[in-house]
Amino acid sequence: MIDQREWMSALEKHRGDAVVIPAYQAVKGWAEVSRFPRRDFSIDCPSMGKFSSIALGLALAQSDTKVILMDGDGSLLMNLGTLVTIAAQSPANFYHFVVQNGVYATTGGQALPAIDRVSFAGMARAAGYAAAYAFDDLEEFTGEVGRILSEPGPTLVCMATTPEPDWATKTTVTRDRPLPQVVRELREEMGAA
Repeated sequence: MIDQREWMSALEKHRGDAVVIPAYQAVKGWAEVSRFPRRDFSIDCPSMGKFSSIALGLALAQSDTKVILMDGDGSLLMNLGTLVTIAAQSPANFYHFVVQNGVYATTGGQALPAIDRVSFAGMARAAGYAAAYAFDDLEEFTGEVGRILSEPGPTLVCMATTPEPDWATKTTVTRDRPLPQVVRELREEMGAA
């Protein structure tokens, strides 16, 4: 298992000017490692299962900009059809990171069903993603992340992590700015009025 902040720090070093969408409870700590918060589209509203659809829309609308989604395994499990939709649209700028911690962190930390038998990377490959990876070792991930982000997507990267111990005590975890401000700043960063 990989510590969540450690793999996010490794990802941040290679993100370049990518837009990052940290999805609610799955990615606590992204705000602590991000060097470009104005290029983070932090969504902490309870739209579990829909982050991949939002990220796909952004990737299609901004095809010259890399879009990195940090999704939760519970969130993805609630909307598995998104894998086929993403693969069918085939956005080369889309990188779908899945925090595989085995729990529905947003709704109280309940265990996911059959998580020991599920392969999100296998599902993404079968759906038609250009590439899919699974990591449970930080050193291996650190050595590969730059190459992964340099290849065309859509790409799914599953990160085996342990659940954050304080999931029940925090509700707003990914942004400190109101959503309208987040949207305005991202639009400004991307050159859209």
